[in-house]
Amino acid sequence: MSKVSLVILLSVVVSISAIKAQTPSHIKDNYRLHWNDEFNGTAIDTLKWNYRDTGNKRNVGYVHEENCFVDGKGNLVIQVCKKDSLYTIGQIATQNTYLTTFGYFECRAQMNSQPGPHVAFWLQSPTIHEEKDNPKEFGTEIDIFEYHIAEGREFVYHNLHWNGYQQKHKSTGTKRKINGLNKGYHTFGLEWNPNEYIFYVDGVETWRTSEAISHIAEYMILSAELTGWGGDYQKAEFPDQVLFDYVRVYKKITE
Repeated sequence: MSKVSLVILLSVVVSISAIKAQTPSHIKDNYRLHWNDEFNGTAIDTLKWNYRDTGNKRNVGYVHEENCFVDGKGNLVIQVCKKDSLYTIGQIATQNTYLTTFGYFECRAQMNSQPGPHVAFWLQSPTIHEEKDNPKEFGTEIDIFEYHIAEGREFVYHNLHWNGYQQKHKSTGTKRKINGLNKGYHTFGLEWNPNEYIFYVDGVETWRTSEAISHIAEYMILSAELTGWGGDYQKAEFPDQVLFDYVRVYKKITE
């Protein structure tokens, strides 16, 4: 194969990879855009997002605002960093700006690459800490996607948590292999209705469940954490980061 042909082939492969991420066709047909952030500009839009847990220690990492920023290229960057013996993480949320119930929630993101951190797009209930085994009224933590490389670079995790986070805590979830998940951008979506949650990666359904359905308004969180779940962070080269290209929320046209 000539060098020219090889370059053309590589360009085609890159182009296919670049357009892989997509929204399910039935969402495009039956839902309308209700809320979005494309992360254009040079700063986080504080009318849409608030910094979450600033200064607090979450497992290994301390939450710092400077770990979240917009790169000027259309991405929100959330980093896990190390300075001397201090590990820092970042997260932003809509808990002070936008809470909603039911609809289709989607982000487009590029995963982190180092052992240790895990990154996520998730929904949280304002009353999740209540030990009430009634997710319909007290809500559910809905992890639209979680990612880390401890068990391989091509696995995505969808998880649900409810009834507080102490001894009575309950959870369920699934792990799915997605070819090429560690390369380029991918879309992660949740279709949430009164009867079930349906999860998608790159427009393809990956999990469906009718367990722990929340009927209360929840807020969105984008995060990069250091909990030990993602593997041995002492073997990582920091900073590590996740890139979010957009977050979009859709509502059914009939609503």
